Amino acid sequence: MADKRNLSVDPLSGIKTNFVYEEGESLKDDQIVIATSQDVTAIVEANKRSANAIDKHQKHGEWSKVASIPMSVYHQLKEQGITDDPARFKRWLNDGENKYFRTRGGTV
Repeated sequence: MADKRNLSVDPLSGIKTNFVYEEGESLKDDQIVIATSQDVTAIVEANKRSANAIDKHQKHGEWSKVASIPMSVYHQLKEQGITDDPARFKRWLNDGENKYFRTRGGTV
């Protein structure tokens, strides 16, 4: 049986942190998990609006915004070393599975 308790909610980012205690077969199998979650719906919708508002034929400069990534996703990418490797981060941004974090079309 799992016991889940809310530890905190950040109203700005929407990040929720929960304490979860999962009882195992024996005491040594019990697990304690600190889990975070974030509702990214507002960020994804804003990214879609931004992408749709941009002229598809306009050239983009070096410092143009290409994505808006929720903090929870950014921290996962950081843990995997993706944000520290420009080539991997570029591949991640261009991957179709991550298109909802893009604020404009094209490729990076």
